[in-house]
This record gives sequence, structure tokens and C-alpha cells, in this order.
Amino acid sequence: MTQPTEKRRFVDRAVLSIERIAGLMLGGVTLLIVVSAIGRYGFARPLPDAFDASRLLLGVAIAWGMASVAWHGSHIKVDIVAQAVGARARLWLSGFAWAVLLLFTLAMTWKIGERVEATFRSGDTTMDLRLPHWPFFLAIWLGLVAALVTTGLRLWRIVVHGSDLEEFDGAEAHTQEDQQK
Repeated sequence: MTQPTEKRRFVDRAVLSIERIAGLMLGGVTLLIVVSAIGRYGFARPLPDAFDASRLLLGVAIAWGMASVAWHGSHIKVDIVAQAVGARARLWLSGFAWAVLLLFTLAMTWKIGERVEATFRSGDTTMDLRLPHWPFFLAIWLGLVAALVTTGLRLWRIVVHGSDLEEFDGAEAHTQEDQQK
């Protein structure tokens, strides 16, 4: 196995940071929902803005999670067509699919960027604590920017290097490698 280059190590560290942000946000959503449910049903005192905060944090977690999924390619795929064609056609098909995903992510990043600006100008806030919505939308937008970068990097590897990062596609292979060590 070749040693990873400095650029690859930087990307790996950046992706790890992205995954940690997504994980922290998802953990925050879980904690918020559990504490609110205990407060509501156990003490008749729900947390103020638990619903609004949890849905906004979930949006942040999803956006940052998209960046991780874009790098690892661990999303749900139907590759029955790709398995029926040769390696070269499979590479072209993969490149096309990732280019479509890149365009979709670009459009979503652009629209959420507009939403950040609109919520900042309008002063939208949560119902109880009057927390402004725009920081949450900004965090969602930053996650989508990260997804745009990781999707672009993945497409770059496909087009330039002919590599689709297949080593990330199956967690089972990593588990088996770890057990053999």
C-alpha cells in the first residue's frame, strides 16, 4: 500500500472534521429531543424552542453529513447498470453520476445561500427564546459548501485519476482488514 500524500492527509483530516461536526450536531439533536421529552412528560415543563432548535440542528447535521457521504460515496446506490458494463464504461457512468450530484449540490448551496440572506434580513426567530434562524441556515450553507468541495474532489479523482475511491464503498472490507491485523 502506498503512503498517502500530504494533500491526501489534509483531505482526510478535513473530512474527519466534517464528520465530527455532523456527529456533534446529530448528538445535539438527540440530546435536545430526549431532554425535552423527559421535561414534557416527566415534569410538565418542555424545553423552550426544543422543536425549532432540533429541526434546525437536524438540517445542519444533514448538510454536514452530505459532505462526508460525498467523499466516501457511502450513500445508497443502485449500480445494477454499472455492474453490467465494462470498467471503462463504469468509470464514465460514475463520472456522469457524480457530475450530476455536483450540479445538484451547487444548486442547493446557491438556494440555501439565498435563504441565509433572506432570514438575516427578515429577522426570523424561534417562538420562545427568539433565537435568530440565520446562524442555523449559515451553518447549513457551510455544510453544503463542504459537500460541494468533497463532491468536486471525488469527481476530480474519477476524471483525472480514474479512481472512484472504491476503498470507501464497503465498510465490511475495512472490518475484515482490521480483524486480520
